[in-house]
Amino acid sequence: MPDDVVTNILDRLPLQDAVRTDVLSKTWRFKWTLLSQLVFDDDFFEYLSKANDENNQVRVIIDRLLVHLRGAITKFVLSDHKVVVEDEDIRHWVSLLSRKRIKDLTLEIFKGTVPYKLPAHLFSCLELKHLTLTDCCFHPPPNFHGFPNLLSLDLYLHSEENSESWEFISRCPLLENLKVDCDLYSSKIKLAEIAKLENLKILSLYLSDLDTMNNFHSSGTTFELLGSLSKLQELKLSFLSCKLTEGDAKWRFSTAFSSLKTLKLANVCLYDGIHLSCAFELIRSCPNLQTLKITAYNSYAGLPTQVDYSTTKQLQLRSVRFKYWNGSENEVCMLKYLLACSPFLKKIAIHPCSHNEIT
Repeated sequence: MPDDVVTNILDRLPLQDAVRTDVLSKTWRFKWTLLSQLVFDDDFFEYLSKANDENNQVRVIIDRLLVHLRGAITKFVLSDHKVVVEDEDIRHWVSLLSRKRIKDLTLEIFKGTVPYKLPAHLFSCLELKHLTLTDCCFHPPPNFHGFPNLLSLDLYLHSEENSESWEFISRCPLLENLKVDCDLYSSKIKLAEIAKLENLKILSLYLSDLDTMNNFHSSGTTFELLGSLSKLQELKLSFLSCKLTEGDAKWRFSTAFSSLKTLKLANVCLYDGIHLSCAFELIRSCPNLQTLKITAYNSYAGLPTQVDYSTTKQLQLRSVRFKYWNGSENEVCMLKYLLACSPFLKKIAIHPCSHNEIT
């Protein structure tokens, strides 16, 4: 078989099985060196679980594979929070990958109490299309002009990040999928940089991280900017630690999310009329919304305020899901509204508040 066919076969096998093909025959002895994807995931680490020194073995295996693989390594995944690696290891691996035309990079690793520092070589990987980074310090160099081919970016950043880190986002013109999960005390995200992403289709943010955190709706900055994303199809917002006032409950969006098909609202205190009003206004401003998921945060936030449902409009909802439903008066009112205004609704799921996690 041609080498590219063999590579496609090997890339579809679990990594440990792909390497073990060297025992099939003399012809297959070194075929594993044609691998173009290295995926160190749960299955791989389960395979190594009986090793006496798993962390050290992982380092040796990754080093050997990166050195001996013949061609480009288009995908590299290291995803296991139990594996502890050193900054030197990460620096060495990224340095090798930067010379292997890496296009898909995932580093979901646990460094310990101190996050790992991304090596400068990462910012020379201009062929990257997908990037996932966890528990790291993200500091692009001053001369970094962004990833011109990046399609998806998933970041979990540490609290020591500075605001200048966000300027590179607007320099990724093809970016379609952006997920940012920051520590509670992290530097504030520059929402204006995100609003420049004309091709963005999927966005996930913590509202408490935004640069309008202390004045959430006063100038309409947050949702006016998000509304400018004309191609946005899926939006997830977390209200955790988001500070809202009674004035926010009366705010109305001047921009409709016309392309939005899926809306996910997390950590919404539905007992609180202010949170409920904001959630209602978001839903009302999505005329083509088809999927709605609300994860409630059941904590007492003062007396509920009256929500005005007089601006009822017909919705295009097909699926609705409530998670951690508590049965408050406000929740029942929202449910009645959704049922009354969604003639195309096919499925509604209500998961009551429980100590057991619901997937």
